[in-house]
Amino acid sequence: MPVLPLSVCVFCGARAGADPAFVQAGRDMGQLIAQRGWRLVYGAGDIGIMGEVARAAQAGGAPTFGVIPTHLMQAEQGRMSLSSLVVTETMHERKKVMFTNSDAIVVLPGGAGSLDEFFEVLTWRQLGLHKKPIILLNTNGYWTPLAALIDHVIDQRFAEPSIRSFFQLVDTVDDAGRALDGYFHSLPA
Repeated sequence: MPVLPLSVCVFCGARAGADPAFVQAGRDMGQLIAQRGWRLVYGAGDIGIMGEVARAAQAGGAPTFGVIPTHLMQAEQGRMSLSSLVVTETMHERKKVMFTNSDAIVVLPGGAGSLDEFFEVLTWRQLGLHKKPIILLNTNGYWTPLAALIDHVIDQRFAEPSIRSFFQLVDTVDDAGRALDGYFHSLPA
């Protein structure tokens, strides 16, 4: 039975966003995944930051595993040239398949969908359902307000301070790579 490469799930925007650094971070993340010999798991779209991550990963030779619900195939321009493409019925099923097929999660800038994905995997971690690393790529401070909101939730006693240890806020793709390297090297052979 062939051994799959380590897989990094990338949650990110299906739009480019206002700052060109967001798109560049997507490209850089895709390149990093390819350079490390990892597999990209992502939402299978070919637009926005999502498309940039996939194109860069594929250009670098990384295997790509995309998951997209039927109703978004047209809107997100489902990328057909992936190593593996799974078409789901629902958004919930999409998140579950992406999560199940990954060893770590990296969240790049994005909107409501990226927030939903982040909070779902964070909640699962809080409930003890997994121990996968969750990394927020804080490109140009994009996720700083989110970190402040989580601190507010802790201050208001709606979460334990330990919730902050369930994700890591990093400023650069290189920082994300180092965090992932540390985690992957700690896994049993």
